[in-house]
Amino acid sequence: MNLEALWYGKSPKALLLLPLSKLFSLLVSVRRRAYRLGLLKVHRLAVPVIVVGNVTVGGTGKTPLVAYLVDYLQRHGYRPGIVSRGYGGEASLWPQQVRPDSDPRIVGDEAVLLARRCRCPMAVGPDRVAAAQALLQYHDCNIIVSDDGLQHYALGRDIEIVVIDGIRRFGNGLCLPAGPLREPVKRIQQADMVVVNGLAGRGEYSMQLSGRQLVNLTDARQTRDLDNLRGQSVHAIAGIGNPKRFFDKLQQLGIRVIEHPFPDHHPYHREEVTFNDDLPVLMTEKDAVKCERFAGPDYWYLPVNTAMGAEFTSALEKLLKGKEHG
Repeated sequence: MNLEALWYGKSPKALLLLPLSKLFSLLVSVRRRAYRLGLLKVHRLAVPVIVVGNVTVGGTGKTPLVAYLVDYLQRHGYRPGIVSRGYGGEASLWPQQVRPDSDPRIVGDEAVLLARRCRCPMAVGPDRVAAAQALLQYHDCNIIVSDDGLQHYALGRDIEIVVIDGIRRFGNGLCLPAGPLREPVKRIQQADMVVVNGLAGRGEYSMQLSGRQLVNLTDARQTRDLDNLRGQSVHAIAGIGNPKRFFDKLQQLGIRVIEHPFPDHHPYHREEVTFNDDLPVLMTEKDAVKCERFAGPDYWYLPVNTAMGAEFTSALEKLLKGKEHG
């Protein structure tokens, strides 16, 4: 069964899983209530914590927003640190400190991407409390940003930001396994801010991702404008939550795309991204951190820039002022 088609289509097969979906929703609600009532321990840190997460399975644009937030905080005098799950990492011991040269096979692809982009302390691990405590022990951070972890309630948070895919939204509106929701849609009403990757609705903030300059995987000093590929055929690789978003962007620019979609966080092997022709190979920045060790001279990735409106930054500033710890 194709879960993507089930979750984001109108298949009546979803109804077959509805009893399990209702049970999942109940268990999620009971667990969250247990944290609110103090039956399960919430760990509060000595510094403010911003959690950036989502209520659906798969990518929505959390990582670009985290990079934006860290840059904003640094420019406003904060000393941020980042924590994340380190999804896909194979480390035998957690938490792991992450540097720009860390191995994505050990700490995860998104962690390495953020470490390279943000140039700030970062720690990853299944236990985000332990990761955050490790940051505070070894680095002079005065605020923590959690990439994902909306449902990791053991980590106390001061600000919650939920990110929504503006195209797919909440799919069929059902919880796992009948739909893509980790929690019921009403959960977003408790968040401090709701950010939409794309066109925002009432009470939401729009996030726009843009990028036109390709970077070479073997030599980062080499760049190439996407417009120069107009009318040409390319291999496009995407192992992200919604590969179609990447492919569509290239096609909208007049590029003829040979699509190679992979599951999110896919652990690439050389033969999967090696082709018997001389066409350029394009991929996302997250894919690049895993493919660079066997990339050829005509392999390129597309960094994206995150733009947020003045309404978002104004609201964020007010939230930060209200949450600063003494």
